[in-house]
Amino acid sequence: MTLGLRRRLLVMLIVPLLLLAVTNAWYEYRSADNVALRQDQGLLALVPLMADSIVAEGPPPVLLLAPAMQQFLKDGPGYAAYAISDADGKVLHGEPWLAALPPTTREPEFRTEEHGGVAWRIVRQRQHTVLGDVVVALADGSDPRQQWARSVLFRVLLPNVVLVIAAAFAVRWAVERALKPLLDLRDALERRSPRDLSSIDETASPDEVRPLVQSLNRLFSLVDAQAESQRRFIADASHQLRTPLAGLQAQVEAWAQAANAPSQPGGTLQLPAEELNKLRGAARRTSQLANQLLALSRADARTMQTQPMQPVQLKALCETMLETHLDAAAAKRIDLGLDAQPVQVTGHGWLLRELLGNLVDNAVKYTPAGGCVTIRCGQRGAQAFVEVEDDGPGIEPEERQRVLERFYRVRGTQGEGNGLGLAIADEIARVHHAQLQLQPGAGGRGLRVGLSFPGPEKP
Repeated sequence: MTLGLRRRLLVMLIVPLLLLAVTNAWYEYRSADNVALRQDQGLLALVPLMADSIVAEGPPPVLLLAPAMQQFLKDGPGYAAYAISDADGKVLHGEPWLAALPPTTREPEFRTEEHGGVAWRIVRQRQHTVLGDVVVALADGSDPRQQWARSVLFRVLLPNVVLVIAAAFAVRWAVERALKPLLDLRDALERRSPRDLSSIDETASPDEVRPLVQSLNRLFSLVDAQAESQRRFIADASHQLRTPLAGLQAQVEAWAQAANAPSQPGGTLQLPAEELNKLRGAARRTSQLANQLLALSRADARTMQTQPMQPVQLKALCETMLETHLDAAAAKRIDLGLDAQPVQVTGHGWLLRELLGNLVDNAVKYTPAGGCVTIRCGQRGAQAFVEVEDDGPGIEPEERQRVLERFYRVRGTQGEGNGLGLAIADEIARVHHAQLQLQPGAGGRGLRVGLSFPGPEKP
C-alpha cells in the first residue's frame, strides 16, 4: 500500500515538473523563432541599403556604405558578411563563398548555410543599381536558431533535470515523513496479538488517517463482540449439554452392563416401557437443546448486522406457525387460534419464523390442557406487530426481565424446557431493532408476548 502511495505521489509531483520543463523549452523555442524572424526582417531591410551603397562601377565596384550597413558590419565582426554578384552569379564585391545561383525573381530568398563551423542566415535578392541588375547577399552568423540549442541545453534542460532529480529526493523524503503515521499504524497492527482487539488511539493519528483508524476500531469492536458471543455460546453449550449427555451415557452404560452380565443369557435385556420413555425424553431434550443453541448462535444480533433484510409477510408466517403447532395443541385440547391481518415488515424471514415458533411452542407447552392460545399479527397505528397470547399461568412482573436471560427458568415451572426459547426470541428482536414485550393476557390471566416493528410497510 505504502509503496503504491509513494509511487503515485512521485509520479504526480515529478510529471508536472517534466511538463513544466517541456513547456519552458517550447517557450524558449518560440522566443528564438521570434528573434530569428526579426533577424530575417532586419537583413531584408538592409538589402536595398546595400544596393544603394554602390556609387560607381569597378572593378571592383565603388561602395559608400550607408550608416546602417556600417553598424551591421561593425556589431558582428566575424559574424557579418555580404556579397554583390552579377546576373551570372559572379561575385563582384564581398565574400566569394556567398556566390550562388541568383534568384530567378525579385522576391528575397532566405537560406541557412554552414560555413567555417558557423551556421549563417543568408538573404539574397535582385536589386537595380548603377551597375544594372545585381544580386545582393547579406549573411548573419549570429543565428538565434543556432544559439537556441545551447540555450535549451544550459538554460532549460540542464537546470530542469537537476531540479527534477532534486525534487525526486525531496519528494521521497517528504512522502516518507508524511506516511510515517500510516507506517507506524501498520507496524502497530503487525505487532498485535490475534487476541488483542482493543481500540487504536485515534488522537495519535493525523486527521487524514483518523477515518481509517475509526473504521478499524469499529471493525475490532464487531469482531470482539462476535468472538465474545462465540466464547459465551461455547461455554453455555458445553455446560448445558454436559448434564443430559452424562445422564444418557450413564443410563446406556447401566443397561449395557446389565445386558453383559453372566446372568443374562445371550446378552439380552428386557426394558420396562417407563425406562424406554425416559430415554426417549432425554434424547428429545438433548436434541431440542442442541437445536436451540444453534438457533441462538445464528440469531446473535452482532453477527447479523451485515446481512441484508428482505420483505416478510407476517400473516403468511403466522399461518405457517398455526399449521406447525396444531397437532401439539390438539393433543392437549388447547384452542390454538389465529387473528392475522395482512402486513409486511422488513427483516430476516427465517429468524422471525424462529421467534414466532419459540413463542407458540412455549405457549402450547406451558398452557394447561383445555386452555387457549392465540397468534396475532397486524398493525397498530404506525407500527406492525406480531404476538402470541395464552391463558396459562403467566409470569410474575419481577420475573419478566429475567426470563429473557439464557437458561433461566421460573421456579416451580412444570414441564420440560431449557430456558432458551424467550432468550432466542429476545435476541431476534434486537436484530430487528425492537424489544420483546411481556405483558399479562386478557383479563390479567396468562401471558402475551409481542414484538412491534419500527417503520412497517403496508403490503
